[in-house]
Amino acid sequence: MAVDLAVEARERGIKYFLISYVDLFGTLRAKLAPAAAIGDMAKDGAGFAGFASWLDMTPADPDVLAIPDPASLIQLPWKPEVGWLAADPYMNGKPVAHAPRNILKRVTDKATQAGLTMKTGVECEFFLLTPDGTGISDATDTQAKPCYDQSALMRRYDVISEICDAMLDLGWQPYQNDHEDANGQFEMNWNFADALTTADRMAFFKYMVKAIAEKHGLRATFMPKPFANLTGSGCHVHVSLWQGDRNLFADGNDGIGLSKVAYNFIGGVMEAAGDICAITNPTINSYKRINAPVTLSGATWSPNTVTFAGNNRTHMIRVPGSGRFEFRLADGATNPYLLPAAILAAGLDGIARGIDPGKPLDIDMYTEGHKAPAGTKKLPLNLLDALRLTAKSDLLRRELGDEFVDSYVKLKMRDWDDYMRQLTPWERATTLDC
Repeated sequence: MAVDLAVEARERGIKYFLISYVDLFGTLRAKLAPAAAIGDMAKDGAGFAGFASWLDMTPADPDVLAIPDPASLIQLPWKPEVGWLAADPYMNGKPVAHAPRNILKRVTDKATQAGLTMKTGVECEFFLLTPDGTGISDATDTQAKPCYDQSALMRRYDVISEICDAMLDLGWQPYQNDHEDANGQFEMNWNFADALTTADRMAFFKYMVKAIAEKHGLRATFMPKPFANLTGSGCHVHVSLWQGDRNLFADGNDGIGLSKVAYNFIGGVMEAAGDICAITNPTINSYKRINAPVTLSGATWSPNTVTFAGNNRTHMIRVPGSGRFEFRLADGATNPYLLPAAILAAGLDGIARGIDPGKPLDIDMYTEGHKAPAGTKKLPLNLLDALRLTAKSDLLRRELGDEFVDSYVKLKMRDWDDYMRQLTPWERATTLDC
């Protein structure tokens, strides 16, 4: 039954709606509409100038109309008079082809037509910082191995519990919260769902964490590598593929619990890892996480090589249990919609082509990476290398569209060009006397 937003507003006491879309850089863009106007907004959409956000448009283009998805409605737990809605950008009566949520819907619709549903769960790591963002918020959080530190976790109980209470109220079924491997770093886990639902929740989660942190006088960041000596923030994705109520990835007779379909899906993701790396790791800073030296805790907990294994966290893909795998490449800057779209496109390609990922490589990649088979692919060293692979990817052009690939690469190349125009203190210190 369709959700009537005007009725929802009356019954829930919602006074305003945030009609929101995510642009190519993962930034939430929104308009705040009074509940009295939501009927027209639900039908016609809220108008935006696409050029004013990170969409590949010009000032001469007509309005982007963000049409809200009523099924995505989330009432802000800390401000219940406001309802948040994920919206799909349209222009001239057609979906904007390179808008991230539209892309994910196209890819998932293709899977649905084949009777398939990808389900995902995400682990969005984040730091709680001082308000100016220069240091971690807890000056006593100094252990070399702070992961799971009970005292540091409980010193941030007020923030973490408020976020978790919000997820409980929203029905997300959160099940654990912990202090992560870096000082000042946390992770909160909630139950998996279909890829679009999880993407909407991830977009809202990042906003919610930042908003509640600000409420407590702190600043939250999902930046991949905010501190050179500490572990970076990943966004690990747990993936399974379903046909109705049947998990197509599960096989109790396999050594690590995976079916042939699952292995082919993994093979596709591995083959496309370089192509999708600019999506999973979309910033200059991202490559300081996946190519990092050993951190204070003794490990980076991030991959730099395209490998998979059983329950072994030193690989790009880990199989922690039967019927699913964990993709450990993505970081906190990844776009909530483009990430699952890229994984699903690559995985379905792997199934269609019967790609064999080879045998699981159960070695410690941090200390024994040299033992990986000859020809094992390395991940890109920087955003420029990653963007070049994305630009020439036949898979991404076929499945996500030429318009998306061209727009994404063009706008991200501006980031790279701007970065290269910066003169750093390191350059002066090492080159002044050349």
